[in-house]
Amino acid sequence: VQLQASGGGLVQPGGSLRLSCAASGGIFSVNLMAWYRQAPGQQRELIATITSDGSTDYADVVKARFTISRDNAKNTAYLQMNSLKPEDTAVYYCSANVDWYGGDSVGRRDFWGQGTEVTVSS
Repeated sequence: VQLQASGGGLVQPGGSLRLSCAASGGIFSVNLMAWYRQAPGQQRELIATITSDGSTDYADVVKARFTISRDNAKNTAYLQMNSLKPEDTAVYYCSANVDWYGGDSVGRRDFWGQGTEVTVSS
């Protein structure tokens, strides 16, 4: 199973970006999906989660500005980021809890994407 995150870039304060996270490979089902971010010199922080039935939760620092969504048919999660601030500058990572298969093996575990960089600057 692989997670591919994309959509980062340079944006001015007040602008918007939409990140995508696509899971592929031997997948029975994708359960909880989440977005994290890690700013320079900071620890990685959880910012948004979404369950398979669409229930969402957000860290206070992004609530009302960011929206997490998913397309279960595409095994893809999205993070719509509006009203971006310089303090949102970070590498954004996605994770997914996946029921996977491969060869003669099956299991459930968390997988991580490679990260996509978001820079908010004028």
